[in-house]
Amino acid sequence: MVSRDFLKMGRVFYIYSFFLIFFHFGDIFCDRRLMVNLYSVEENKLLKATRAKRSLDGERYCTRNGCCDSRNDDCSLFYFGKNTTCYCDAFCDQAPLGHVDCCPDFWITCTGQNLVESSTTSPPSTGTSDKMGCYKDGSYYEDKSIRKENCNYCYCSQNKFICTNHTCLIQPELIHFINTGDYGWKADNYSQFWGMTLREGFEYRLGTKPPTPSLLSMNEMTHRVSPDEEFPQFFISSYKWPDYIHRPLDQKNCAASWAFSTASVAADRVAIHSQGHHTLNLSPQDLISCNVHNQYGCRGGHIDGAWWFLRKRGLVSHQCYPYEMDENNVYRTCNISSFTDKHGKSHATEPCPNRLEDSNYLYQCSPPYRIPSNEREIMMELMENGPVQAIMTVHEDFFLYKSGIYKYTGTREKKSETHSVKIVGWGALRRPIYQKFWIVANSWGTKWGENGYFRIVRGENECGIERLIIGAWCHITG
Repeated sequence: MVSRDFLKMGRVFYIYSFFLIFFHFGDIFCDRRLMVNLYSVEENKLLKATRAKRSLDGERYCTRNGCCDSRNDDCSLFYFGKNTTCYCDAFCDQAPLGHVDCCPDFWITCTGQNLVESSTTSPPSTGTSDKMGCYKDGSYYEDKSIRKENCNYCYCSQNKFICTNHTCLIQPELIHFINTGDYGWKADNYSQFWGMTLREGFEYRLGTKPPTPSLLSMNEMTHRVSPDEEFPQFFISSYKWPDYIHRPLDQKNCAASWAFSTASVAADRVAIHSQGHHTLNLSPQDLISCNVHNQYGCRGGHIDGAWWFLRKRGLVSHQCYPYEMDENNVYRTCNISSFTDKHGKSHATEPCPNRLEDSNYLYQCSPPYRIPSNEREIMMELMENGPVQAIMTVHEDFFLYKSGIYKYTGTREKKSETHSVKIVGWGALRRPIYQKFWIVANSWGTKWGENGYFRIVRGENECGIERLIIGAWCHITG
């Protein structure tokens, strides 16, 4: 006869086993955790966090069930080919090589990319010729393996690579076209852009919304420059105001040029108009995280809204509220609050997010004003009051700019988007022909272009850069 103690021990073991199985499978299936034990040793090496390699085939998943924008974990189906789950949401195409969990027909159905067969070479004659696989660029790839070529994924199937057909941000043939042509500027291959699609470049590296009708109808503040006024052939703000002009920052893959250009122009003008009493750079992160009324942070914004925020609320320094952005473009909530006194001066009510910085002083500017779209008026404004903000149209070749005087080459890709920048000066070259240019600060870091700057044709409204010029008075005492 079985003792009671033995029965109790049996029940305890049964309950323990039940909970062990429950939590084990809960851990497998939650948060897109995929069952990695279904894969080979080679495939498991590619696993990172919760994303696993997926093979492509001709099965129709997204075609039958539709696609979802951005990330949607419910937009999934059971993938019988791998006995697991695959997805039809846009998020599944964001992972690097080897972590693709898209459904097999995602690229065709959801992104409209036709799979193009590229020519392949048979495997080398080393006894592996009877194996299924692909041979390319001196390397042999096993059947069903995936490789990434710039911004496109290639899948090896029955001795042929099948590749997606995205237009890449870095296009070697376009670089060659520019550098062998007579365009007055040179192009380069930037590692920070390699692997990105052109669509991602427009989506993540720009971010200024087209100017609204009310912004374009803003009254112009004219200097009424005399026809006899003589300007120097070369002028750059940092020569006239040493230590007052701030170098370009890098917005990275955050579509917030609206915030970076506004903060940089305001910082320069605060330093100039206060006669050097305040020379700190201002925080674009303050605008991105805290200026949320009709603004979209790293997904774009309006420069008039940014200047309104600068007038009403003000910005802390870049040291107080440094720029932070992770690889997933996660939105960061505002870490600075303030109140306005009876004189209209804003005061921060919280310490700096950077605890090593003591000053949480809020810098404010007057309402912005528009400078006429006239070359000489812009030059006078620059020389008297400091750098100005401009909105320009960006084409696919601009991402590749390395040096020289930029002018759109009229390449085949007609897509373009708006971008805001800071004009800091001008100049002219007399050889081989006389050519005038603006000197402009971008927000893609100092490794892009001419140490973060670029020159662009002056006096011809190239890429619309002279269409809308903005300045502000930022006088701050002691």
